[in-house]
Order: sequence, then structure tokens, then C-alpha cells
Amino acid sequence: MSLLADSSSHVREVLNVVNHQLTTRPTSESVAQSWTRCINEFQLDPARFVPPPVLTEYELRARREALGDLIACSKLEMTTLYQQLADPELAVVLVDSGGVIVHQVSSVPFAEAVAGDGFRVGALWSEREAGTNGMGTCLAERDCIAVCQHEHFYPRYTSLTCSAAPIFDDSGEIAGVLDVTSRSKLLQQHSLVLVGMSRQMIENRLLDARYRHANMIHFHSRPEFVGTLHGGKLAVGDDSTVLAANRSALFQLGFRSLSELRGRRIEEAFNASLEDMIARSIRGSFHPVTVYSANQTNRFFLVAQTPQNGTGRVTRMLVTDFAARSSTPEKHEKHAPSPKLDEIAHLEFGDPRMASQIQLAARVIQRKIPIVLRGQTGTGKEVFAQALHSISPHADGPFVPVNCASLPENLIESELFGYRAGAFTGAQREGRRGKIVQANGGTLFLDEIGDMPLVLQARLLRVIEEHEVTPLGAETTVKVNFQLISASHRNLLELVQSGQFREDLYYRLKGVELNLPTLRERVDKLPLIHHLLANETDDPPELTPEAEHALLTYAWPGNIRQLLHVLQMAIALSDGEPIRCEHLPPEVTQRTSAADMPTALRLASADIDSHLADDADISSLNAIQLNERETVLSLLDEHRWNVSNVAKALGISRNTLYRKMRRLHIRLSHDGSPPDGLPLDLDA
Repeated sequence: MSLLADSSSHVREVLNVVNHQLTTRPTSESVAQSWTRCINEFQLDPARFVPPPVLTEYELRARREALGDLIACSKLEMTTLYQQLADPELAVVLVDSGGVIVHQVSSVPFAEAVAGDGFRVGALWSEREAGTNGMGTCLAERDCIAVCQHEHFYPRYTSLTCSAAPIFDDSGEIAGVLDVTSRSKLLQQHSLVLVGMSRQMIENRLLDARYRHANMIHFHSRPEFVGTLHGGKLAVGDDSTVLAANRSALFQLGFRSLSELRGRRIEEAFNASLEDMIARSIRGSFHPVTVYSANQTNRFFLVAQTPQNGTGRVTRMLVTDFAARSSTPEKHEKHAPSPKLDEIAHLEFGDPRMASQIQLAARVIQRKIPIVLRGQTGTGKEVFAQALHSISPHADGPFVPVNCASLPENLIESELFGYRAGAFTGAQREGRRGKIVQANGGTLFLDEIGDMPLVLQARLLRVIEEHEVTPLGAETTVKVNFQLISASHRNLLELVQSGQFREDLYYRLKGVELNLPTLRERVDKLPLIHHLLANETDDPPELTPEAEHALLTYAWPGNIRQLLHVLQMAIALSDGEPIRCEHLPPEVTQRTSAADMPTALRLASADIDSHLADDADISSLNAIQLNERETVLSLLDEHRWNVSNVAKALGISRNTLYRKMRRLHIRLSHDGSPPDGLPLDLDA
């Protein structure tokens, strides 16, 4: 059949359905209603195709700015969904409540192929403008819908198949629609299910983003679903009133809409107060605790969390209470055995914040709960993790650290998961055990977890959930059991909200989050300094009053790592004599505060290495360049400054690496000459 004949046949089919005449193919009720709206209400003619209107750049920018939180919460899920469907002939799109496409994930060829039909960012795809289609009809029906090929209103779109799901905001209104549009001839049966699941993830992210300063209650009638995609989520104010809820929460509690629940006290839903639920969650190391509905008819399992910034009234009230409960267990509760805190006493020397984090960590590690360490670079996250490993139930096993930021993206997958023999070109003949398998029976420490690529985050989540790993190129899985400790200097929740980190992985990693204070915030700096000196030499030198004062008043932007480097250099320069100010770097003796220092210089001052350029050179770099510089330096150290091997590891040429080193002020010689005679004005 010719395209023209097929088009005419489709037009007749639409008109026959709308006029209740005989049709040649069955049509769903929702599609029939949509065709009727298009003709009777919107006065559209299926035989006269009109491309959807496209907003101007100014209009589109205004729309996108107004939807900043929705777009940020959707980007990661859209990318993940696109990868799951694994079809270059499709696009994952987000439209706003008016039907405007505000974000799109697709291959370049597919985007170019459909752009001529008006399928592009900025185009308006409501039913009024584009006829029956996944996005517009989903908005009209306020429900998930699939529009397959000839179910579209215009013949121009009958090669497309759409699966769409509405995204509801915290008020129960449609914030937008998530849609998958494909040119594949066969409808992917699972695509609508995946779209629906991704929609739920976006709704949960949106709730977190808009109520980040509220207390969050995650609950379900089954404990394994708490904190998952299917779990209920309530945002509760410090006054114990419900501010918002996801649709799962409304369904489980028996409410038809948020308006029936919003403003009520939490005690009207559960037989416990907000303070009690939070306190029990903390004591239970954020394992689900049991509560009942207010009428005592239904049992739920929940985890209650205070705001991430720790500023809420309930948080402040519980700090003292939790410390008291931790030291004096209640008679009727079972607690993990108290660890030997003296075995990790070297982590603090009188700082109360550090002491409270150590006590909490020591209790949690006994229950094999995942731990996230958050702290600035140089605060000692790996040392803290090693100490926790030494008192954990996995202490007899290995401690395996992995720095997710220092490994190139093309190496981190094989480094973590390993590979079988012959899995890829260049692989070791006998294969390789990955870090996850190496950590079996011990502790896996994932440093800078926030820098792990999104694709690998999904694989890591499966390992955590299934307790097994599949090496690259292998068909069989390996069972693993390990204590997981993660660390990051970045705020993982903010990364989740910006779409750079998977929400489901975040909650799997974060059994409990520990915050390590910066060195300048600690009140035990002097005993810590003496401890570090004693560790470096059997006969530690004394400090003159002036040197001691300089060390105590300096802001230490590089934290303990910088302090250790400074002390090591001072020990060498003092040659057994008391350490004086002339043995310390100028920036320490000048007592420059962190606030007075440029950001780049503050970040760079922690780096004391014989291969580095002068601070004056480093201060010209921005934060991104400094991070790149640290990665290159780590690789150079790992490969013993063999430039050829580092270039091979990065997948670039030696000359490209030399230019990068020149731009990042990394030199191979102490005379300041550029490597291999490269001209000074070369840039990457």
C-alpha cells in the first residue's frame, strides 16, 4: 500500500470511530475519546497536518527556569531509562504540564530524524496542537497510556509508538509527563512499566528536593520495601504536621488525596509521635522499626530521618537524648555488644564532635550497616574507615580501598568488578579479581563515591542488593559478603537532587552518615599535633611557643593531610632541634585565614609534593582544574611517573598528556623546564 493510500485509510478510520461507524480495527476507549476531542473540541482535521508550534528561545528558557527542580530531578532517571531500553531508535522526553518538551534524551540520528515532524525540545505536544499522542493524551487522561502507531491522530505520526506516565507534584497536580517515543515497529511491552517506575523515582526526588528541610518518614507494610521505589514517604514539619506525601503513602494510609492528609498531625496516621519515631530510628541504626496505624488495625515498618542539614528542632532536641541512650541502653531493648573504643581512640584526642561520631560509628559497625563518611579532603576518611574495619565483625578479612575519583572511567569497571580471562583486548591472560571480590569477608571502602559514573552505580546497586558480582565477560556470578564503607567530600543528597547520583543507590549506601569535622573546627588540634609528631619519629622534637601558636591559628584548608606534610617537612628541617617558625611553610606562619585565601589556593595548599609547581602557579587554576590535576598526579604516582603508561591508562597520546600536565602546572623536573622540550605556549 502506498503512503498516500495508507494515509487516506487512517483518516477514514479516525472519522469512522468519531462518527460511530464501522471500523476495520479495534480501537481502545481512551484513544477513541481522544480522537473525538481532537475533532469536536479542538477542530482538528486528520487530513490536514499542522506541525506543533515551537517556543522561542526566550519562552523556552523561561519555562525551563520555572521547572528547574523538576528537570534536575528527572535528568538522571531519563538517562537511566534510555540506557535500560537500549534502543537507538527512541527518545526519552519530559514535557511540562502544558505539553512543551523541556528535556530530551536520544541519539543524535534519531533526534535529527524526528525533528522535522516537530518532535524537538521547545515544541508543544498537547492534544490541541498535536492530536492524539502519548504526551498530550497522558495530560488529558491524567494516567499512564501507550499510543501505538495508528492510534495517533495524524497519519504523519503513525510510525511512532509512545509510552507516557504523568508526574504528580506534592500537591497532587500534574507537574509534567515522562514519555518514551520510538520508531520501532513492535511495542516494547516493558517500556510502559519502566516509564511508570521512573516516574515514581522522579516524584520521590521532587518531594525530597522541595522538602529538604522537613523530617522524612519512609514506611511500608513490608520492611524490605521501606526506602524503595514502592515505599511510602511523608514530609513532616517540626510541629509534627504532615506537609507532603507521595502517592504510595496516601494509598497505604487510606487517603484519596493529599488534601485529606496535609495539615494533620502525624499521630493521626501512626500510634507514635515524631520524636519517638526519630529516636527509635536512630537507636535502631536506621533499620525499619515497627509502628501501628492510629486505629491499631495495620502494622507498618518505618525509618524516620531528620533534615540532612541537621537544623530542625527535633534534631537539636534528640542530640543529647541519643548520647544518653547510647551510653545507657534501655533494659527491654537488645543492643549490639559494645566495641572496644580504646582500639580506635587514636581518631580523636578530646574533640566532642569527633567523639560522638566515633561512638555512633562503633555501634553501627557491629550491625554490619553501610556507612557513609562525609568530610573535606584530608580529614582522614580512609584512616577512619580502616579503624572501623579493625573493630568490625569483618576485622579478620581484608580492607580494600578504592578511590573512585582517581581511576579513569574506562578502568574503574574492570577494577571494581574484575574480568575473566580473554574478556577484552589487553586483558591479563589469567583474568583479574575485582576489588569487590577481593573484599569478600572484609571491608570494601569506596572513597569519593560521588565521582562514580552513573552506569557503574547501577551495577554496584545490584551487587549490594544481591550480594553477588559478575566479572566482565563472565557468565557465572560470585557470591560476596563484605562491610561497605563509602566516603565523599561532596554532599551526596545534592548530587541525587541534581541527577548526578542514583537515589536508590544513595539510600542503600547510607545506613548512617557520619560527618568528620575539618581540622580548623577541632578543639583537639594540639594533642593531635603531638600524636602525629610521635608517630613520625621515636624522638619527636618539641615545638617553640611561636611555632605552636602558628600551627594552632592556621586555617588548615588541607586538613590533617596538610598538617602531616607540614610536620614531616618541619621534622626534617629542624634536624632534632625544637621546631621553630622558620621550619614551617610561609603560609602557616603568616596565619592567613581560609576566608582571606582564594578558593583555588585554599584547595591547592594541601598539596605538598616535590613534583608540584609553586603555589603561585597553582593559584591560577579553578576548582575543576585542581580536581583534574589531583587525578593526573595520582595516576603519575601509581605508574611511578612513567608518562607513557599514564597516557595509555587515560587513552590519550603522550604529547596530549604533556600538554595537559603543562596546563595543570605539573612538571617532571625541578628546574621548571617543560617535559620533552614542549614550547611554553602550548595549550590542550
